Parts: sequence; structure tokens; C-alpha cells
Amino acid sequence: MLIIALGILALILAYLFYSRFLEHIIRPLHEPTPAVSMSDGVDYVPMSKWKNQLIQLLNIAGTGPIFGALMGAKWGPIVFLWIIFGTILGGAVHDYMSGMMSVRNGGAATSSLITKYLGSWVRYPLLILLIFLMILVAAVFADSASELLVDITGIPFLVWIVAIIIYFIASALLPINKLIGKIYPVFGIMLIVMAVTVIG
Repeated sequence: MLIIALGILALILAYLFYSRFLEHIIRPLHEPTPAVSMSDGVDYVPMSKWKNQLIQLLNIAGTGPIFGALMGAKWGPIVFLWIIFGTILGGAVHDYMSGMMSVRNGGAATSSLITKYLGSWVRYPLLILLIFLMILVAAVFADSASELLVDITGIPFLVWIVAIIIYFIASALLPINKLIGKIYPVFGIMLIVMAVTVIG
């Protein structure tokens, strides 16, 4: 119980103080974001604040809290610490900085930001590395989520892998508010309920 209390305290202190420190260094954008100023109904779509918060929760969480919650139930609350410190020191910094870089550049994608800030000669080696890393992340997510869903439902692994790959493709091709904007908030609520239940 002490470890959970310390973890929650660390998150609160990080939110109150460390986030202000990062905000001071990176400086937030106060103008309308590209979702508003460049709204096109496909890639730039304004969404409500609560949807954005739940989507960002899942973006930073990935499968970490799922495994953290399961491992916490199995081995005790000490396992939650790696999620807490990983979120504070790595994930939050990365997400905030890359988000601010993107919105300040008209919602530019990673390839455009690499070219602008690091030069065109760095673009292709870094894009190759990023594609490789994204394939690894997608593979780990699909594999871990499928294994977990097999344990929960008994439905074969291959069925879940195919379903997840179809979801990946659909979420990449459809406008952001058609799939991600509808499904992610539900997953975010499920994640919060699961975390609170496991802690309880």
C-alpha cells in the first residue's frame, strides 16, 4: 500500500512541478491548433478535450498499464513503479515535446520535422530507423494484446492478430474522428476502470 501511495504522490508532484518545468522550457502554443486552423475533416479534426485526454492517455500508456496491472496483481505493487517513472521521465517529456513541435509546424509529420530541424541528409537514415522501430512496436503490441485476449476469451491467437492488423490499417486510412476518435475514448475509460479496480 505504501508503494502505491508513493507512486500516486510521485505522479501528483510530477504533474504539479515537473510539468511546469517542462512547460517553461518548451513553452506551450497559445494560438489555435492545426486541428482548428487547418480543419479538413480527415487529418485535422477538432475533438472535445475529454476525448483528447483519453486518446493521449492511451498513446502514452500503450500496453504498459495492461501488463503493469497484471504483473502488479501477480507480483505486487512494486511493478507499478516502472510505469510511473517511465511515464514521468520518458513518455511525458517525449509526447509533450513532439506534440508542441508538430502543432507549431502546422501539424507536420515526423519526416517533415526531421528535415526542417536536422537537415535533409539525416532524413532517410532516421526514417528507416523510425520505420523499423514502428514495426517493432506494432509487432510487440499486436503480439502482447493477442496473447492477453487469447487468455481472456479462448479465441485463437491468429484471429486476434488479423483483427488487430485490420484495425491498424483502418485507423491509418480513415479520418481520425471516424475510428480512433470513437474507439480510443472507450479504451481509455476501460483502462482507468481496470487500473482503479486492480489497485482496489
